[in-house]
Parts: sequence; C-alpha cells; structure tokens
Amino acid sequence: MPFEQFDRSRLRRLPLAERIHDLDLSVMLDPAVHTPGFTHPVIEILCERILRAREENAAVLMMMGAHVIRAGAAPYLLQLMERGLVTHFALNGAGAIHDFEFAEIGATTESVAKYISEGQFGLWTEDEYFNDAVNRADGLGFGEAVGKYIEEHRFPHRRYSLCAGGFRMQVPVTVHVGVGCDIVHEHPNCDGAALGRASYTDFLIYARTVQNLEGGVFLNFGSAVTGPEVYLKCLSMARNVAHREGKRITNFTTAVFDLQPLEGQNLQEAPPRADPRYYFRPWKTILARTVADGGEGYYVQGSHRETVPALAAKLLASGFSRKPGGER
Repeated sequence: MPFEQFDRSRLRRLPLAERIHDLDLSVMLDPAVHTPGFTHPVIEILCERILRAREENAAVLMMMGAHVIRAGAAPYLLQLMERGLVTHFALNGAGAIHDFEFAEIGATTESVAKYISEGQFGLWTEDEYFNDAVNRADGLGFGEAVGKYIEEHRFPHRRYSLCAGGFRMQVPVTVHVGVGCDIVHEHPNCDGAALGRASYTDFLIYARTVQNLEGGVFLNFGSAVTGPEVYLKCLSMARNVAHREGKRITNFTTAVFDLQPLEGQNLQEAPPRADPRYYFRPWKTILARTVADGGEGYYVQGSHRETVPALAAKLLASGFSRKPGGER
C-alpha cells in the first residue's frame, strides 16, 4: 500500500502583494554609473584568461548561487552575456526564482524567520507562474523555459532578468534544482516529472558546454554545493568522451569567489579529512582535484556585490565584443 502523501489542495496561499519583501529594484547595480571599488590581483589574471579563452572560442562558464542575483549584479551579467564574454550562466533553483520575481514584481526575498512561524513561507500565489513556465517547457531546458515565459508574458521588469536575457540572446542559462529545495515545490501545480525533465535537460546542456572547456574558464560565485557537484559530474562525462577521441580537457582555469577566509592557503591540494574545510566543496573540487592534471585554480574572498562588478567592469573595459554564439 502506498504511503500517505501531503494534500496540497489544503494549502492557503496569499498574493505576493501581501508579502513583506526584503529587496526591490533599488538593489540593482547600474554599470553606466557604478564604479567598482574592489581590487584583487586575481581579477587581472582571470580577465586575461577569459579574453584569451574567447579569442580561442573556448567556454567561459559562470556558476552562481542565488545571492549573486539578490546582490543586484544582473545588469553586469547581462552586459557580459551581450558582449559574448561569458558563454554559459548556471543557477540553482533559488537563483532562478529571485530572477523571476524581480522581473515579475520588481521585488524578492521574504523573511524566513517571520513566515516559517506563520506557516506561510513560500506560499504566494503568483509564484505558481514559475511552475507554469517549467510545466510548459516542451523540450526546452529549465532556464530557457523560464526566460521564454518572462519574455512572452512581458514581465514589467524583464530587462533585469538573466533568464530572459539568455532567451533573447540564445545564451545558455541553465538551472540545476534539487527536488524539495525551492519554495515553488510547495505549490499544487508543481509537476515533479516536468521539473526533473527540464532540469536534466539543462544538466546535459551544461555538460555539452564543459566539452569546450579546454583553454577556457570556469567561475563559481558562491555556490557551495550545487556548483561544484554539477560541474564535477559534467567534467567527468566530458573527459570520458574526450579520452575516447584521443583528446584532453585539462588546460583550463577555475576560480571560486566566496566569503570563506582561504587566501594564503595552499589551494592546489584538498585539505585533509580531519579539517572541517574538507567539506567546503569548492576548494577540493574546483580548486584542487579537477585542475590537478594541468589547469590552475584561484580563490577570491569578497561579497558578490563587490567582486562581480570588479571582474565584469574590467572585462567590459577591454573592448572585446562578439555576438553570443557568433564570430567577433
């Protein structure tokens, strides 16, 4: 006999207009007037590597946690996309939801402490539209389906949406979800099969990008679990095929941007298991193990509101421009 399941029809959902939002569009950074104040020697190295990668048509892949979107960095990311400086962006589910809400209502982020006490956390009626987008993916990846929905429904603030920008410019913005991790999974219209199908499509799109990582750059901004784990599996798949074809995917650059105080450490070797930092996956996976055969890994400590603009502004100042997916 099947186990009993939760009856989602009994949930009370409220309109987003009744939610207290922690963030609105005032958080968005404007590259035209914003002057980044953050400096770091690794920024110079990464800019040189990224520009060289793009000259050679190698992949530049940027994985990020949801806090990058919450930090208001999307305008910088969209310019990097438009100029062809980053060829693939990747988000977790929460990042895509923040992106969607900013585009839809110009605000996002609720108080977990307040709304979990009330049993209202995540249960806002308009967020079901996010599920509608995924349910109607019709063979598209998760990120492209969300971006298409934002564009076709002409969300009022869609110019700030990374997913919508990816749909317009046909640049991959993939979304990698864990079932039960996101607020939209609470809603009655969440279809687990559609969710899994669309996110798995994005996983395969991501793996295809990693096949072009030789000579390229992989950036991970603040994703402590999803970023390193998806990258690890996709790199294994890409290397498996490359080895069978007599090729290698070893000469590339990785970088982790996060708040952990790791600078000054020997990041080329993973910390021992007895060290709690062993369980900080970006170090052992992105900076040590996957570049041990010829690549290089770098670490930058700082908030995303400072580090993303610093890297982006330097790249944009280079004058490099190539239509997304096209020639210079």
